[in-house]
Amino acid sequence: MATNTYVAHAPGYVDNDGPKIVTRRFADPESHTLERYLATEGYDGLRKAMSMAPAEVANLVKDAVLLGRGGAGFPAGVKWGFMPPVWPRYLVVNGDESEPGTYKDRLLMERDPHQLIEGCVIACYALGLNQCFLYVRGEMALAQERIAQALNDAYANNFVGKGILGTDVDIDVVLHWGAGAYIVGEETALIESLEGNRGMPRLKPPFFPAAKGLYLKPTIVNNVETLSNLNWLLINGADAYKQYGSEKSPGTRMLAVSGHVKRPGVYEVEAGNISFRDLFYGENYCQGIRDGHELKMFIPGGGSAPWFFGDQLDLKLEASDVGAAGSMLGSGALVVMDDSTDAVRACLRLVRFYARESCGKCTPCREGTSWEEKILERILDGHGRQEDIDLLLSVGAQISPGRYPAASFEDAGLSAVPFPPRQTTICPLGPSSVAPIVSAIRRFRSEFEAKIVLDHGDHDEVDHDHEDNHDGHGHAHDADATAVAAGGH
Repeated sequence: MATNTYVAHAPGYVDNDGPKIVTRRFADPESHTLERYLATEGYDGLRKAMSMAPAEVANLVKDAVLLGRGGAGFPAGVKWGFMPPVWPRYLVVNGDESEPGTYKDRLLMERDPHQLIEGCVIACYALGLNQCFLYVRGEMALAQERIAQALNDAYANNFVGKGILGTDVDIDVVLHWGAGAYIVGEETALIESLEGNRGMPRLKPPFFPAAKGLYLKPTIVNNVETLSNLNWLLINGADAYKQYGSEKSPGTRMLAVSGHVKRPGVYEVEAGNISFRDLFYGENYCQGIRDGHELKMFIPGGGSAPWFFGDQLDLKLEASDVGAAGSMLGSGALVVMDDSTDAVRACLRLVRFYARESCGKCTPCREGTSWEEKILERILDGHGRQEDIDLLLSVGAQISPGRYPAASFEDAGLSAVPFPPRQTTICPLGPSSVAPIVSAIRRFRSEFEAKIVLDHGDHDEVDHDHEDNHDGHGHAHDADATAVAAGGH
């Protein structure tokens, strides 16, 4: 029975009403132990898998349309099918959760590590491989400790290792600690780190992990939440799984909501069946905006996603719909900002993160993100120039050319620019820094102008050169201003 309140021993998790698949044990303070796991259908999914042929298990995952929960949302079963018949082959689990606003995988690793380990072994069995590497973010000490203890218990009880459950199946799971770098959340950079190199992304092609991954052998990289679904899925079947969620996004997914709502937290929801309005304002979820404020903007998919506004509140949390509207759902991190938020400062906060986390491999990202940070700091320090606004967009265009994805803005006559962006970089980190810049300038250009002080005349005056082209809300009216605000250069 759901309590519809925070769970003290699972910080941030809200035990809300609704179907539970991956968080169904969270309410129990002993959910991380083997004893409690075995009492709640633990490793029953593995037993079921072992009674089936590996291809049958893979087909079950494909039939369920289990979408990846790491950000891209690609069907796991289809991804598994990309591996060529080459051995050895590997499974790598991406537990390097580091997207700004994300907190779901950490809870899964801390509260239910056996569910993850069972998912790893089921996936290895389905893929016909013997080695799994579980990569956990360096700062997540409790998650590492919980997984280490769970692995010891799983080995001791023959759920992992040689001759699993009395069969001739041998599967080893290796726990690997990261060093705390955002870039290794990108799958090829994670593989580089696993190999002992500095975490930097690889060119794709030819280094698609399914073809040339870890040690240049076929490798599947799956997210923690993705694999955590396999225990329930094997026990209950694909048809039962598809009873939840929408046709395009079956099952449930975890969402981490932070920011200016009355009840921020991590929720398990039916994928594709609720809207942003339901999530932010529903009594079963976040219960509205804090302290009587109004919503100003929100980020639907973590810090790297373009911003949404009140116009997008009624969109369903469906990847295809959100993409067409100009953003992405990403890894399930939503950041809500109310009308007390300074859009320019919010923009800098995000850009600074990406500038600091750039690995430096690609020149547009290494140089461009730093320049974006410097220009925003200059504006906020009161030394901005009028041309800095368009300079920000110009620098962003060197990282992500063309029209950058953005939400529609009906009052200004601007239509949505669909996701994803183009990029001049190997991975999406550079283009991620452009998301807050284009989003903020397109919608709140007047806030940038208000912070820019003239180099001549009264230094307390604000530059009004663009007043003829903008109304009091910063809405662009002429064609050139509209093109710039939309990211077209």
